Amino acid sequence: MPTYQSPVDGATLAYQDYGTGTPIVFVAGWSLNGDSWEYQMHHFLEHGYRCVLPDRRGHGRSDRPRTGYDVNTRADDLAGLIELLDLQDVTLVAHSCGGGEAVRYLSRHGSDRVARLAMLAPTIPFMMQTDDNPVGVPKAALDMTLDLLRTDRPKWFADFVSSYFATHMRPGMSQAMNDEELRRGLSAAPQAVLEVQREAFTTDHRGDIAELTVPTLLIHGQADAQIPIEITSRQLVQLAPDAELKEYWDAGHGLYLTHKDEVNADLHAFIKG
Repeated sequence: MPTYQSPVDGATLAYQDYGTGTPIVFVAGWSLNGDSWEYQMHHFLEHGYRCVLPDRRGHGRSDRPRTGYDVNTRADDLAGLIELLDLQDVTLVAHSCGGGEAVRYLSRHGSDRVARLAMLAPTIPFMMQTDDNPVGVPKAALDMTLDLLRTDRPKWFADFVSSYFATHMRPGMSQAMNDEELRRGLSAAPQAVLEVQREAFTTDHRGDIAELTVPTLLIHGQADAQIPIEITSRQLVQLAPDAELKEYWDAGHGLYLTHKDEVNADLHAFIKG
């Protein structure tokens, strides 16, 4: 598996790179790795695109350094890969906390290499409730989540997955696929899980979004119990200069699997313009 060194601290970071066409860089959600995009990868390879799937630090097959889990470092890690591969006309596709990395990458490194941005169930613009963000979630909810992860991480993930796919709205997920995504989540470094979760909750991305200069597609499930659409994508689409929001009425947070055909079709139409 190919690797590269982080431009920030030299950490060895893994990635996958398939195909030879116009590039799509897939940024996985919290605790997951590039493999979570396998059904999007299959689709776009069959249609002549190049698919690049990084594993962020502390996740998948990348190093587990002591530091660097802040969103700026993770965005710079992403920039290092895009520059190493000399990618141009990139479509960035990000899920969940990967959306924060994507918009921070654009605000720090510009859009010269990026043509468009798509985000699935992003954790932005700002998850935490503050005086100027009354729609957010109280910080006590984050503290409780972090405490549960420190106390019994496997149980927390097992309980999390039970609602992650919103199968009560759309049955059909195989138990094997459910178990596979649980395994991926548990494969991340425990400390990385805590720190990235904290960052995703407490980082204000409203400034990053206001500076977006590329067309942006948002896809979010109305049944998302983890990242409620009301405080994220419906707020985000009002802030982004050139954004479109597609809502899936029966989708939870793991819509890249439960709704893979719809997601692939909407992404493909967006990329083709």
